[in-house]
Amino acid sequence: MQHIADKADHIYLALGATDFRKQQNGLASLVALKFNLDPHAGTSVFLFCNKRRNALRALRWDGNGFILVTKALADEMKFQWPKNQGEVRDITKRQLEWLLAGLQVDQKKAYPDRIDTAGIIY
Repeated sequence: MQHIADKADHIYLALGATDFRKQQNGLASLVALKFNLDPHAGTSVFLFCNKRRNALRALRWDGNGFILVTKALADEMKFQWPKNQGEVRDITKRQLEWLLAGLQVDQKKAYPDRIDTAGIIY
């Protein structure tokens, strides 16, 4: 199965809690009106988290309609979701994998995605 973030140029987190009674159209309106981003950009994925932080929703335009994916955690597990209410943040696919694995988006001890090799002689 294809990953929702495959070939995505941007993965946006809608920080803070989102009302999960909203479906595709409500979430697309939230992206457009509150964050001033284009929900119809097929190269962008938008992630939302509920108030209890035990479920995520991913929204993506695939050219002729929205794809809405929900991941709900079992038992008392919670996502390490950033709490800055009302902001949007662009993350990498690597950071998305950390988030889905239950880790914080910012891993201070992780190796960088890219290492600057300018000036290194092999």
